[in-house]
Amino acid sequence: MTEKEIIEGCLRQKRECQQELFKRYAGKMLSVCMRYARHHMEAEDVLQDAFIKIFDHLHQFQNKGSFEGWIRRVVVNTALKTFDRKSFTHEQYGLEIREDFSAAEPSVFSQLSEAELLGLIARLPEGYRIVFNLYAIEGYSHAEIADTLGVQESTSRSQLVKARKMLQAMVMNLEHV
Repeated sequence: MTEKEIIEGCLRQKRECQQELFKRYAGKMLSVCMRYARHHMEAEDVLQDAFIKIFDHLHQFQNKGSFEGWIRRVVVNTALKTFDRKSFTHEQYGLEIREDFSAAEPSVFSQLSEAELLGLIARLPEGYRIVFNLYAIEGYSHAEIADTLGVQESTSRSQLVKARKMLQAMVMNLEHV
């Protein structure tokens, strides 16, 4: 089945097309959900909510841009709405890092697997994790993040800087282990 046939079938409420759409994109989108969730079950809940929205709003897809990109946007927005968007604005982690990371061995960074890096990102406090994911992985600008989360651009920048410092510290700890 082509993507167009799947979309048309889903719009006509054909169950086999809905199953094919889910089968085709659920794996990729679960990995997106995992970046925002704290554990697998939470990510699965977000994924389920996102696919309900995808099926409910499929008629809004206008064949402009990639269909997978549209689905990804729905999944990210669902993940963001699932978590209290304002909670991290008052988050204080107390992390003051004064180490010089310029001396870090490049080999530490090149030896990290994708799974290990995603695991480190998952350990970030919620606000840091959300901003880091939106900026570094999804490619949002600070203005888009601020608009999406209802915060100031400076808050987005600050959360990103703190997230990067915290990730650097985690990577450095891996080197020492």
